[in-house]
Amino acid sequence: MKKFSEKDIRMLKFGGICVAAILIFWVGSKWHDRWAQAKEKGKQVEAKLAVINVDKARQAGLRAIVPEFEMPAVEEEQKFLFREALVRQLAGIKGSKPLEVVRGGKAKVEGYSLLFLKFNGKCRFTQALDLLAKLNENPYLVGIEEFRMKSDPKKPQEVELDLMVSTFVK
Repeated sequence: MKKFSEKDIRMLKFGGICVAAILIFWVGSKWHDRWAQAKEKGKQVEAKLAVINVDKARQAGLRAIVPEFEMPAVEEEQKFLFREALVRQLAGIKGSKPLEVVRGGKAKVEGYSLLFLKFNGKCRFTQALDLLAKLNENPYLVGIEEFRMKSDPKKPQEVELDLMVSTFVK
């Protein structure tokens, strides 16, 4: 090996420093990009949390809008609870026969099946609309499968109501 001159040694040192600076800049820019992304995600999460943290009055208002839902119980217990809640909602509407229980097929939710209650009766038109508006207050209700009103042309305010609603059972 031949000996390096002082000029060659300075050039090697300068080249090493430049390579180190380039590597530091490259790693630093990658780290800076990740840091900027993490800061942005942090701001998004903080914005979501700020929306979630609402004052008590607004939270009570939101709870009034969203219907309550009770988790399904075993079939016999759920049938009783659902029927009682529906009977309370049907108060004042004369049924032609008692609520009919119809067993349904498998629900789209794994581990549960559907149970249907069928109602036929007569009521005033306004009672039917009030019932439809308040059905979502039933905490066991999953869906309204059928809602049919037929009116007599001679008595337009009196309607015959066919209703089928469903709930989940274990």
